[in-house]
Amino acid sequence: MINKNNIIAVASMTLTLAFILLGIFFTDGLNNVFSAILKVTSEDFGWFYLIAAFLFLVLCVYLMFSKYGNIKLGKDTDKPEYSTKSWLAMLFSAAMGCGLVFWGVAEPVMHYITPPMGKGGTAEAADTSMKFVFFHWGFNAWAIYAVVALGLAYFQFRKNLPGLISSIFYPVLKDRIYGPLGKSIDIYSTFMTAIGVSTVLGVTTLQLAGGLNTVWGVPNTLTFQIILLSIVTVLFMVSAYSGLNRGVKILSNLNMIIAFSLMILIFILGPSSQIMRIFTNATGEYLRDIIPMSLRLQTFSTDTWIVAWTIFYWAWWSTWAPFVGTFIARISKGRTIREFLIGVLIIPTLINFMWFSVLGGSALHFVHDLKQTALAEAINNDTTIALFSFLGNFPFSSVLSFIAILLISSFFITSADSATYVLGMYSGNGTLNPSNKLKMVWGLFISGSAIVLLISGGVSAVQTVSIAIAFPFYILMVIMCYSILKAVTKEKAHSAHEFRSSVINNIGHTKQEMSKAE
Repeated sequence: MINKNNIIAVASMTLTLAFILLGIFFTDGLNNVFSAILKVTSEDFGWFYLIAAFLFLVLCVYLMFSKYGNIKLGKDTDKPEYSTKSWLAMLFSAAMGCGLVFWGVAEPVMHYITPPMGKGGTAEAADTSMKFVFFHWGFNAWAIYAVVALGLAYFQFRKNLPGLISSIFYPVLKDRIYGPLGKSIDIYSTFMTAIGVSTVLGVTTLQLAGGLNTVWGVPNTLTFQIILLSIVTVLFMVSAYSGLNRGVKILSNLNMIIAFSLMILIFILGPSSQIMRIFTNATGEYLRDIIPMSLRLQTFSTDTWIVAWTIFYWAWWSTWAPFVGTFIARISKGRTIREFLIGVLIIPTLINFMWFSVLGGSALHFVHDLKQTALAEAINNDTTIALFSFLGNFPFSSVLSFIAILLISSFFITSADSATYVLGMYSGNGTLNPSNKLKMVWGLFISGSAIVLLISGGVSAVQTVSIAIAFPFYILMVIMCYSILKAVTKEKAHSAHEFRSSVINNIGHTKQEMSKAE
């Protein structure tokens, strides 16, 4: 099933298995270690998270509008493998679907209660809340994914290198990507992908169990959560077995239909006019303040809000970056860099803004305008049931809750399915079509890791582990930016040289012909 000489598969699975065993037998020790790492990285290197995330965005914007935007991710004659609609649905579902459903209501209300600045529970706090929600789910977040995805797609399809993270470093490391250093990068990326995906599966299990408890009174116990995760594991492994063009593609299109249906229903039943005002105002404030927010830190006092939210998000996105980046790269062959960045950076950001305006804006309407303090308290006390507590305030709440459960389940299965595909690619030394056996093994591994997170502390453990293991990859991403710039600059310079040589040769050939004619 797995070749013992495949060091990436063997080493990464060994690390993941070791993590699972530590989580089972040394739960407190695991939490203590990651908590200590979290404290150091967030307090002493929070500035690095902010600066790097901003630089990733600057690079993406530069490439989008520069002469390098015309470079195709593949041969010049390659055409996109998927339609634009399916491509967007697949990358969106894999990247942020589960997170949007979990935080769509909870985050705006929590920022309203405890804003990053000013007094909570005011109209100003509501506006500030939406601006920072847009910031956390906007261009900076997608730029983290885009850098990894662009690098992989370029070197994999344009330069014919393996579909591995180490390939992005070819301009720096050259053939050393095939040696111990390159293998170490790939092993770390594979392990981080397995654990990072497991964190989101753990969070989503908590939300799904909380929703079933709220809507139908199913006991929300640890045993039930593990049973629920086991059922979903079977479903996503069936989907993974059916292949990329069937399982993930069909599920992704279904996800978007369900998500937009829920969003439209809430828009119609909710404060529609106010939702549009929120979307307009928050977008304007976000665009106006994106640079100050990107680099905002308290320098002479402790700012726990930035650590708990912004730095956590940048670390969370980077934890998922190897997986999401590889998956987006896999489905993006044949698109230009400019088309790729518009699809990965701008369109998903606008969809996120719409989602939070409808769900988060409606929730703030209930809490601030209608003074439903009980809803605010319920959301602040248990984020896993925030969405369902919110939907209980609408007509046809049972129908809306049922749609929400379908959406969570569908996003859940799609994310896990995509993850097993990517992990299979890594374990198969970058193959575009990993074997079903590899995908099945990884499906069991990431589910086992998610169960560990449930046992060892739920959402708090998820946050701790995510930030702790993401920091080294952030450093690697900065080097990726240099590597990508170096590669595209060299390609354009080479193309320009070839063009000049061709023109000179043609002129010389023409002169020779004219001399012969004379």
